[in-house]
Amino acid sequence: MVKINFSKKGTKAGSKKQQEPRLVGGIIGEMLQGWNRSTELCVDLKTILRSDPVMKTGKAYQGVLRRDSDAEIEDFRCHDPHFTFTETQPWTTKRNPRLFNGKYISVTRRSDGSLRPNFKPMKIDEHFSVNGYAFKVYLELLKALLGLVEEGCD
Repeated sequence: MVKINFSKKGTKAGSKKQQEPRLVGGIIGEMLQGWNRSTELCVDLKTILRSDPVMKTGKAYQGVLRRDSDAEIEDFRCHDPHFTFTETQPWTTKRNPRLFNGKYISVTRRSDGSLRPNFKPMKIDEHFSVNGYAFKVYLELLKALLGLVEEGCD
């Protein structure tokens, strides 16, 4: 009689009252039912790396993991899924780079070429004045646009 006691959630696997042999895959599958279901214990993994020829131990890679196929092995009654990991390259250029970075605003260029002024967080305290703040924003916006328009007209 084959009997395996597993401590997690009191799971038991093996032949209970039957004397016939069972496949190892079935016993292990029953034994692991209490574990995290999103854990794959045995997989076939193909890696496509851009930074290293071989994965290094302990290094984190940014990329996409895709489940390609499932193959069921009859002898063990277990799944042997196939995955492909493709490393993605980090952005080499910043999206919407700042063309002007002031104390009150910044100006970025969108992908369509238009300019976008962005307000920075306001510090509102006992010395805050709406008119003073609006005037300082006006001066920075004027300075930014004069510099950008002069650059663009050349």
